[in-house]
Amino acid sequence: MDLHTLNTLNYEEFFEHFGNIVEKCPLISGAVWSRRPFSSALELESSVYEFIDSLPSSGQEGILRCHPDLAGKELISRTLTQESMKEQNQAGLTSLSQSERETLTLLNSQYKLKFGFPFVICAKMSDKNKIIEALRSRIQNDRVEELGTGIAEVKKICHLRLQDIFFKTCPTRL
Repeated sequence: MDLHTLNTLNYEEFFEHFGNIVEKCPLISGAVWSRRPFSSALELESSVYEFIDSLPSSGQEGILRCHPDLAGKELISRTLTQESMKEQNQAGLTSLSQSERETLTLLNSQYKLKFGFPFVICAKMSDKNKIIEALRSRIQNDRVEELGTGIAEVKKICHLRLQDIFFKTCPTRL
């Protein structure tokens, strides 16, 4: 996909390619589509981040709430988005031992009880051990710090999803 093609995609085509760059938040893709034309793929990514950063904390919490629990019921029932399934599989979350699954389930529950949104980490940049360790550590954070950390992880996920999209169709890096 060259820059001209990116900038001439109609809304439906843009949504088809970029609708899940932020997990289950198609509103973000819709808002970013209206900011065309982009001078680069990096400008597209920056537009997504600017939109996220412009949201009040309640909107950012909403973005976090769209994410599934890691190794949770959506993984077990195979109802994750295609992107999340690939990312959780890559992190080893599809092959947990019973003990690891119980630990992750307990920590996820404690985390959601404390913060009101699911634990978000860029699974593609982690493995099951790093995820469990990060969950144990981050549950000690305060709510404001954890909201910021969660949004930073959303941006990492978005960056890698955009790379996946552009690498499929464009040989140049973001």
